[in-house]
Formats: sequence, structure tokens, C-alpha cells
Amino acid sequence: MATKQPTTPIPESEVEITAVRAQGAGGQNVNKVSSAIHLRFDIRNSSLREDHKERLLALADQRITRDGVLIIKAQTQRSQDMNRAEAMGRLQEIVDSVAEPPRPRRPTKPTLASKRRRLEAKNLRSQVKVLRGRISE
Repeated sequence: MATKQPTTPIPESEVEITAVRAQGAGGQNVNKVSSAIHLRFDIRNSSLREDHKERLLALADQRITRDGVLIIKAQTQRSQDMNRAEAMGRLQEIVDSVAEPPRPRRPTKPTLASKRRRLEAKNLRSQVKVLRGRISE
């Protein structure tokens, strides 16, 4: 299976990687080995293009801080190297997701048939509600 070529390369010098101890179950290995990876990527001070930076900062992602730092924590693997590769892969995925600008929306009008269907559905619903009312003699 061919992997997609990254559209925007990220220099390793702009990524701050720290090894930390993983959380959760895992026995003694978790308590002794710092195998989890804490990745920090400063979006504002990176070498990404300005439009990429704007789209990244506009993402509604809880991993992006107010200061514009993207924080990724990878701890699913037992190996530090595998967690580092996973974190870099996730970072690349996020950056690639904003590499292509969104297509502009073209405003359209509803068709005559869809307007007619909407009004018929409203009328039918109105009749149902009228029939729920009190019966006057």
C-alpha cells in the first residue's frame, strides 16, 4: 500500500520532543521507563506558510493552546521510538489537513419542488396539531 507523500514538510528542529512516563496500566514497565512522548510544535514561530498557520490556528482543536502551541502526547506503544514516530505522524496529519484551502461555498437557492415539499410537510404537521386540540361542539 502506497503512503501519501507529505504535502508540507516539518523540520525536526521546530519540534520539541520530550520523553515522559506513560499513564495507565502496564505494571513495572510504566513506572520505570519514560516511553511516552510529549511533542510541542509552536505554530506561530514555525517555517510553515502564513496561510497554513492561519488555518491551523483557526482549528477548533483542544490540543492547540492559546499561545499557538500544538501539543501531542503519544503513549500507546511500549517503545519510545514507536511513540515518537506516532506523534510525528499525527503532527504531519494535522498539518496536511490544512494544507489545501477549503473550497469556497457557492450560495444556491432551493428548488421549486423542495419548497413545495417543505410547505406540504408544514401543512401536514399543522393539521396533526390542530386535531390534537379540544373538540368544540
